[in-house]
Amino acid sequence: MSIDEILEEMDDLLDKALTVPIVSNKKVVDGERMRELINDVRLNMPHELKAAQKIEFDCQRILNEAKMNAEAIIRKAEERAVQIVSKEAVVAEAEKRAEEIIRKAQATAKNAQSTMALSLAKMLNDTETMYNRNLMDIKRTKEKLTATIKSSQSVNQNISNEDSNRG
Repeated sequence: MSIDEILEEMDDLLDKALTVPIVSNKKVVDGERMRELINDVRLNMPHELKAAQKIEFDCQRILNEAKMNAEAIIRKAEERAVQIVSKEAVVAEAEKRAEEIIRKAQATAKNAQSTMALSLAKMLNDTETMYNRNLMDIKRTKEKLTATIKSSQSVNQNISNEDSNRG
């Protein structure tokens, strides 16, 4: 059952509900059925919401892995540099090489972070679009519900007016 169908059934449940005597804007609704419908709405939430949460988690995990890889590369470069330093003639070359490796590792890490940030931004934009679409659906349903309530109140007011005119 789609969310729209569930909301339509909730609307019907309100339409069929009995009005509380003396209070025209109160209705007696089958609470158990209403709770079932609410649970159905929760179960039928768009899969995109769950997918967006998973994407966000995956992006964070990938960023963390990229940082750890960059740190490991830097550590290896530093260890290698220490080993090379043991000979005086090789020291200058080792330092130059270590700096180059560190620079490359930092560039690689920056590139990975930049790529992941762009990917995350796109995913977040897609998620925002989906949320906005769902929000518009909720607003339309809310407007229908408000119209139904006003219509019901108007009918109840007319009935009350007719009863007072007879009495």
